[in-house]
Amino acid sequence: MPSVQATAQLVPAGGQGAKTITRALPQEVPLALSFNAVTHAVMLATPADLEDFGRGFALSEGIVATVKEVLDIDIIEHEDGSEVAMTLTARRAAALSERRRSLAGPTGCGLCGVDSLAQANRAVPRLQKAARISEAALRRGLAALPLQQELNRDTGAVHAAAWIDLDGNLVALREDVGRHNALDKLIGALAAAKTDFSRGALLLTSRCSIELVMKAATVGMPILAAVSAPTARAVELAQQSGLGLIGLARADSLLVFAGTPLAPA
Repeated sequence: MPSVQATAQLVPAGGQGAKTITRALPQEVPLALSFNAVTHAVMLATPADLEDFGRGFALSEGIVATVKEVLDIDIIEHEDGSEVAMTLTARRAAALSERRRSLAGPTGCGLCGVDSLAQANRAVPRLQKAARISEAALRRGLAALPLQQELNRDTGAVHAAAWIDLDGNLVALREDVGRHNALDKLIGALAAAKTDFSRGALLLTSRCSIELVMKAATVGMPILAAVSAPTARAVELAQQSGLGLIGLARADSLLVFAGTPLAPA
């Protein structure tokens, strides 16, 4: 279950008439991501859409190039958490093993399972297609976003990542306590549906940090629009990769930080 019920004291302004209420809270559990029986990362995540999460993580971190290279996914429940156990093709498993052997220093810097400073600054491919979306279509997608955030409507405590087509129709949405986890789940779901990543836009309800731009650019998403602001490094990477980056996307305005993602009116 992605949420649990908890009791809390509702204290109104002034402290008068406090009462006990029941409130839904999102779950946050340890989740191990393993490839060919070797643990690659341990995340704290919402226990939903875990196959999407594993598939999307493998793609967005450059572990595989296509979902066909993930041969199998098993969700294994352990006493202290869950495991997304993935089996890769022999070629991809060997490449991952070599990548781990070449790491400098200990594991666990905390950036999306990244094992070294070099990995935190890994290069991403420059996008070949610079899709554009009309402002009207983008605003249609943004308006539809909160209507589909079921877990956040219940808890008020999770992020969402959504994909819209170039007409502004919301195609898919995933939620998680971690913003990068939500994006990985979305990428995994879209890849399973054989979505063309070059024909749409990514919407995020969170601030836009560099790892989100890195994941989007790695899988070929040409446009990223976040309701909050990006970091300076996120803007720099978006410019280098050719990704159109929009921040502070609100009802009355938005800011284009990189590229030319908006089609002429």
